[in-house]
Amino acid sequence: MMAGNDTTAAILYILEHGRIELEGLVPWGSNYTFLVHISHESGKVDAIYKPSQGERPLWDFSRGTLCLRERAAYLTSEILGWHIVPPTILREGPHGWGSVQYFVEHDPQLHYLTLQGQYEHQIQRITLFDVLINNADRKSGHVIKDEEEQLWAIDHGVCFHADYKLRSVIWDFSGHPIPEDLIADLVSFRSWLGSGSDPSHEELIQLLDRKELDALVGRVEHMIKEGIFPHPGAGRHYPWPLV
Repeated sequence: MMAGNDTTAAILYILEHGRIELEGLVPWGSNYTFLVHISHESGKVDAIYKPSQGERPLWDFSRGTLCLRERAAYLTSEILGWHIVPPTILREGPHGWGSVQYFVEHDPQLHYLTLQGQYEHQIQRITLFDVLINNADRKSGHVIKDEEEQLWAIDHGVCFHADYKLRSVIWDFSGHPIPEDLIADLVSFRSWLGSGSDPSHEELIQLLDRKELDALVGRVEHMIKEGIFPHPGAGRHYPWPLV
């Protein structure tokens, strides 16, 4: 999908400044989710638009914050250098303020459970990413593969809660050592969280509340200290449906 930073920047610019046209409602989402076409004189892209006002109320996540968490997940992925989450912004759309995420062309029949045993290092990154952002809903269908053999992780509206919420279909590496390069990335991310030295850091502070930010710091420190992929915690640790 993306050849480098220039391509990503171009996609983000179109997402931010292009004209949004609704293509249709995505039927399988629990919240109002739309496929949109965004056109600008510099190019055209398809995207997934999730308006804040279309979010289904949840008892454990503040209403209107799910789209913010989508953006926070993208920022986290980029700061880590893992580029797991497709380019995601916040903007006004046809149904109000919400998240807009670049649509990655993929075969919907190919997802985590059908790809299991392949792309090990990419799956390891997604696994650690979910632990880090405390993903409460990593379904198999939320891991997709583009035409260039890159895996992408989508749908991060129920992440970053201050309480343990991790539910995932990916437990392949539980108890295994975290590869050294991924530990190094976590260490760099921990340093970045403490630096507060760039606009992305300031934005993350605006997207999450203080308890959620403190919990994020605690999770990354625990992962670095333990050095292993975690085992499932107490309670229900798989999402439903699985795909």
